[in-house]
Amino acid sequence: MDVKLNMTFITLGGYVEVEKYRYLYFLIMLIFYILIICCNSVIVFLILIHQNLHEPMYIFIAALLINSVLFSTTVYPKILVDSLSESQIISYPACLFQVFVFYSVAASDFLLLAAMSYDRYVSICKPLQYPTIMRKTTVKVLLCLAWFLPAVQIAAGVTQFAHEKLCSFSIMGFYCNSSLLTIYCVKSKWLSGLVLFFITLIIPSLFILFTYTRIFMISYQSSRDVRRKAAQTCLPHLIVLISFTCFCAFDAIIPRLKFVSESVRLIMTLQVVVYTPLFNPIIYGLKMKEIYQHLHRLFSHGKLKSHF
Repeated sequence: MDVKLNMTFITLGGYVEVEKYRYLYFLIMLIFYILIICCNSVIVFLILIHQNLHEPMYIFIAALLINSVLFSTTVYPKILVDSLSESQIISYPACLFQVFVFYSVAASDFLLLAAMSYDRYVSICKPLQYPTIMRKTTVKVLLCLAWFLPAVQIAAGVTQFAHEKLCSFSIMGFYCNSSLLTIYCVKSKWLSGLVLFFITLIIPSLFILFTYTRIFMISYQSSRDVRRKAAQTCLPHLIVLISFTCFCAFDAIIPRLKFVSESVRLIMTLQVVVYTPLFNPIIYGLKMKEIYQHLHRLFSHGKLKSHF
C-alpha cells in the first residue's frame, strides 16, 4: 500500500484469519443482520399499527429499536463486504461517519432510556398527573432532544477530530469506534473524548439511576398492585439499560486491551454489534405484556393461515 493510500484509508485489523474463514464470517454476519432487521422492524410495525400501543412508553421503545436498525445498517454492510474482500480497509471520511453514527445512536439510546425512566416515574409515582405531563407535545420534544442533541454533540466532536494529524493507519477492530482515538498524534484528544463521553452518557445515566431509585422507594411504600406494576414495566427497561451500559463499557475498554488475544478481542467486539441490537427487541417482545400479546396474535394468525 503506497503512502497516498495510507493517508486516505484506515486498515481494519480486527479480523482473525479472514482468508480462511471469509465465507463463514459472511454467513454468520448476514444471518445476524437479517435477524436484527426483522426482529426490530416487527416490533416497530406492531407499535405503529395498534392504537393501544400509541403510548409514550411504546413510542420510546420504537425509537430505541429504530436506532438499532440505523446502527446495524451503518456497520453490517461494510462488514459483509470486508469479509469477502482481499483487504479490509475503510476510507477515513467513511470511518468518521461510522464513529458519528455509532456514538450518536449510543448517546440517543441513553437519552431515550432516560425518557422511559421519566415516563415510568410519572406513571407510577404521579398517576393522576400522567395525562397532563406526558402529552403528545412532551413526547415529541423528548424524541427530538434524544435524536438531535446527541447528533449535534457528536458531530462537533467528530469535526474536531477530522482535521487532526494521524500517526497510525490501523485500528484493532472491524468497524470504527473509540479505537480511532489511538491513531492520532495528539494524545490530548483523549481528554476531549472523555468530556464528550461524560456529557452524552454519564449525565443521562445518573438521571436514570435517580429516577428508578425514586420509583422503587415509592413502590416499596405503596400497595402490592403498585409494586407489581413497577416490576412489570420497569424490569425490561432496567435489563436493557444494564446490558447496554455493559457493552458501552466493552466498547471503550476493548481497543485499549493490549494483552488480549485476537480471538477474544473479536468475540468481545462481536457482542457489541450483535447482542444489543438483537437483545432489545427480544426483551421488549417477551417482557412487555401488550407487545407480547400482539406478537402472539400475529404469529398465531400466520399459523392458522398456513393450515388452509
